[in-house]
Amino acid sequence: MRKKSTLIMMIMMVVFLPFITSVSAVGYEPIQVKQDTITAYITMLEHKEGQLFIEADAIQWYEGEVASKVFLEREQETGDLDGPPDGYYILNDSEELATYKVSDNVEVLMQIYDRDGTYEGMDIIWNESITLNKFQSLFENNEFMDLSQFPYHLTIEDGVVVRIVQQYIP
Repeated sequence: MRKKSTLIMMIMMVVFLPFITSVSAVGYEPIQVKQDTITAYITMLEHKEGQLFIEADAIQWYEGEVASKVFLEREQETGDLDGPPDGYYILNDSEELATYKVSDNVEVLMQIYDRDGTYEGMDIIWNESITLNKFQSLFENNEFMDLSQFPYHLTIEDGVVVRIVQQYIP
């Protein structure tokens, strides 16, 4: 069984490694998370009394060496792996959701999304600025890409989200 698992992992690495390395070669840089930033999955966008609110499920996002360290601490059956297979590791130890008001002047930066209703239109453009209205529209339309499946770095000032940055997942 172990040999079969190793063989499958090797095949997956051969198939996906060129894609992952080509993505990192064209400009991926980890998001610098500051003290006023949380990383979360956005579970819902909701209008209340003329104001947009985000419901979010906070997570811990790890990359690189830190991801490997936390992965090995948390995962008991890693087999031959010495870190997470894709170079990142997500912890979500709490099911608690939080709701945040969104600033009308929020900055929204995306990495990948459905730009034109085709799979070809889903190119990666690092930190592409879009309007809040466009983000809402994209978030609600999951025909080609479900944006709720990506983590976001939410910068919060005085309880209000002032910046939303989509985290690219290789």
